[in-house]
Amino acid sequence: MDWQLLGASFLAVFLSELGDKSQVAAVALGGSSRSPRAVFLGTASALVLASLIGVVLGDQIADYIPPQWLKLAAVVGFVVIGLRLLLQGSDQEDLNLEAPANQSTPET
Repeated sequence: MDWQLLGASFLAVFLSELGDKSQVAAVALGGSSRSPRAVFLGTASALVLASLIGVVLGDQIADYIPPQWLKLAAVVGFVVIGLRLLLQGSDQEDLNLEAPANQSTPET
């Protein structure tokens, strides 16, 4: 077993899942149920299945596309997503700065 790859995979998925919508859903389900064990088993098995699908698809795609190109595509994809998030965040800040700070309500 390649322990370095195992650790890198764990760290990458763990960090990418922190604060993700799936974690928010798990918090909501865990807080509103009487069986946190069932919520844990359901969410953990869903993550395992999604990861299995990704690994199998990645293995199949690697038969047709060189791994270096796949890594490059992943890097480009993450950079594009990151830039879009940054730009959307700055657009929101611009909208907040343009909004009047003192909005008064009409007196009746």
